[in-house]
Amino acid sequence: MPEGDTVYRAARLLDRSLTGHDLVTTDFRVPQHATADLSGGRVLATVSRGKHLLTRIAHGDDRWTLHTHLKMEGAWRVLALDQRWPRPAHQARVVLTTATERAVGFSLGIVELLPTADEGFVVGHVGPDLLGPDWDETEALRRLMAEPDRMVIEALLDQRNLAGIGNMYAAELCFVAGVHPHDPVAAVPDLRRVVRRARQMLDLNKERAVQSTTGNLRERERMWVYRRDRSACRRCGTPIQVAMRGPAERERATYWCPRCQPAVTSG
Repeated sequence: MPEGDTVYRAARLLDRSLTGHDLVTTDFRVPQHATADLSGGRVLATVSRGKHLLTRIAHGDDRWTLHTHLKMEGAWRVLALDQRWPRPAHQARVVLTTATERAVGFSLGIVELLPTADEGFVVGHVGPDLLGPDWDETEALRRLMAEPDRMVIEALLDQRNLAGIGNMYAAELCFVAGVHPHDPVAAVPDLRRVVRRARQMLDLNKERAVQSTTGNLRERERMWVYRRDRSACRRCGTPIQVAMRGPAERERATYWCPRCQPAVTSG
């Protein structure tokens, strides 16, 4: 699933390309909005809220928000009108066309149209956004510490605590903090430092397509532990471990170095 910095870049792309432009045609290729038509509307803005995208459109006297979520395989692309699509047409879920460009949302996990005044119904549960103007470190810490017995990796991934961390950043944050991902939040010696490092990581990567937590942008050198199972730890040489967690339909891999991240709890 895309991380918060990836969604931030998608919002920036849509905002730069569409904001201030009138929509010549709109095509919502999902059953619940198949008959919706916002052609003639003007795009006011696109913003990210954690992993959610909100595109606001003025259509007559109404204000609408197109709420999209990339989930596992989604992506937005902005193309010239005569440009070939990079994915098959059957994967398109939303097509927004202006006089000069076409924005296509492929394989989007969520597509919803709702009055802008109702945005809170779809993103009101989201915690402080690591890349948002409303970032509140104190509130994020309060939410994380509200469940001290919860596994730290699950607490970091819960978008209700703080928004923008996906599986990659969660694994990397646990490593740089020297914390076993399955240990409880209460066992983290300096949770504030972990939260600050999370914001730093996303901020450093938000303007570049190649993500790195090590500072090295070379292939296979960008991550400390994520997707490096059985490879040698960059710090101590111990083989990186991997374990699956969660129900089968939402199973995720956890990565850690058993020497650099010793568990303080059993099980």
